Amino acid sequence: MSGRLVPDAPLAHLRWDGPGAAAGRLAVLLHGVGGGREAWGAAGSGSGAALAAAGFTAVAVDFPGYGRSARIEPYDLAGIAAALERLITQLGLGPAVLVGHSMGGMVAQDLAARAPAAVSGLVLASTSPAFGKPGGDWQRGFLQSRFAPLDAGSGMAGLAAQLVPAMLPPDAPPAMGERAQALMAGVPEATYRSAVAALVAFDRRANLPLIKVPTLVITGELDTTASPEVARKMAERIPGAVLQTVPGAGHLLPMERPDAFNTALLAFLAGG
Repeated sequence: MSGRLVPDAPLAHLRWDGPGAAAGRLAVLLHGVGGGREAWGAAGSGSGAALAAAGFTAVAVDFPGYGRSARIEPYDLAGIAAALERLITQLGLGPAVLVGHSMGGMVAQDLAARAPAAVSGLVLASTSPAFGKPGGDWQRGFLQSRFAPLDAGSGMAGLAAQLVPAMLPPDAPPAMGERAQALMAGVPEATYRSAVAALVAFDRRANLPLIKVPTLVITGELDTTASPEVARKMAERIPGAVLQTVPGAGHLLPMERPDAFNTALLAFLAGG
């Protein structure tokens, strides 16, 4: 089942409508910093179609400046969360289960803190409740190292060729790595720079005990970007959270292990 592109919305998105989908059965899929709406489509995790087959309306967004979504200024998590809240309101299907990978998981946490009435559940995949170490020196060093290939003129394709292989387990199929690199290479450089700069200020650790909706924290066993230990500590602070670790998976868990990821996602949403 292919998603239908909806470009005219607070956030452009792919939409899948499941049989019998109704209010209260909305899932919004949120991509990582090097991704886009297609990360959840047939060439990515296939989660949009899997959710639709289970009776949900599934929506995979482009964050501002990605794909068909307009850029925002200032580019920060507050603005991204505001656009996401407007989309959920416009869809008119009630609060949403937010399924967020990496950066998407941070945006999901941010919206849950800012507008909890818009959120009916959280699936936090390969993500964390804060970005890096406290203190401006670490953040400045991270930005300098992350942007170095771009500053040297490598472009997003060169950056993707450096970063994506380090996120994958040794046995990742080459075709999967190529798809992930193509997704990252397609992100506008200005958007990538702005998104990474926005993330370094993210810290929602204090809000974890205040989350009142059902929450799944899921991570890959081999994830070195958002480690299983980080996931465990995050899940322990969220009341009633479910923690799941997928063996052999790295940071790009939904694309690396789509069957395992979607099985865990649907079981969680079914209350299993």
